[in-house]
Amino acid sequence: MPGRFKPDLRWSDVTPRSMFLNRRQILAGLGAAGLGAGLGQPAAARLQARPSRYSTDEAPNSFEDITSYNNFYEFGLDKSDPAANAHRLTVNPWSVRIDGLVERPGTYDLSDLTRGVALEERIYRFRCVEAWAMVVPWIGFELGALLNRVGVKPGARFVAFETLVRPDEMPGQRRPVLDWPYREGLRLDEAMHPLTILATGLYGEELPKQNGAPIRLVVPWKYGFKSIKSIVRISLTDRMPKTTWNMQNPREYGFYANVNPNVDHPRWSQATERRIGAGLFAGRQKTQMFNGYGEYVAGLYAGQDLRVDF
Repeated sequence: MPGRFKPDLRWSDVTPRSMFLNRRQILAGLGAAGLGAGLGQPAAARLQARPSRYSTDEAPNSFEDITSYNNFYEFGLDKSDPAANAHRLTVNPWSVRIDGLVERPGTYDLSDLTRGVALEERIYRFRCVEAWAMVVPWIGFELGALLNRVGVKPGARFVAFETLVRPDEMPGQRRPVLDWPYREGLRLDEAMHPLTILATGLYGEELPKQNGAPIRLVVPWKYGFKSIKSIVRISLTDRMPKTTWNMQNPREYGFYANVNPNVDHPRWSQATERRIGAGLFAGRQKTQMFNGYGEYVAGLYAGQDLRVDF
């Protein structure tokens, strides 16, 4: 049954091994040019990431789909712009500032954040607010594990994130399309939920730059704009943080941004979605509440009106 979650499913169970090996040869050449260097772990460790019980049994999109069709306005407005322009981004060295209501604030090298963590393969459905969808085999670790390591103070209720600002390498930031830096946020219980991960790779390889290298958030039951890319700051706070698209147009983009077929975007329906890579005649499929993750996350919103808290 599409959308069912299957224990211990690996991307290799649904992707021919020959296709993956061919991809690895291509990416190895790109890696020599610095595609995603500096994650602080040897390649073999990344490839041996353990499977997860939270993975869907839906077949992942191709590597080409995932890396050539995405939104990353820091590199341009068209879906193909990130793939064309993200090679300019320097991802080594990389550090993340963690501050606010935490016990151990500081600026941490990415290698320190990833050292000793249990990487997992998470094959997640990905749903854009623009009503298109993919399935992506991420490699990452739970955000909650990192927050536990830095120590969450009792007053913290929200987690705020910021993306890198570097206009000389991110040409989209030279235009006032959005109020840079890109900002996002989660309620603390959402951030601590085991489905919420920080991704450092996909398809068993280091995360491509156009997909948010070297570290990005993935929150699979929310629209894709919540899964902020190329993170440089994580802040714990006692109040709901400002978020980029909500600041841009609060009538169209709510803070929660849970996938909900019953709440349309003001300019289009959210009842159905278009699967990238499915072909011209595949038709649209019904949108699943919480993107199909309701059995895990619906309880987070007990008592909330999701038409108001959209």
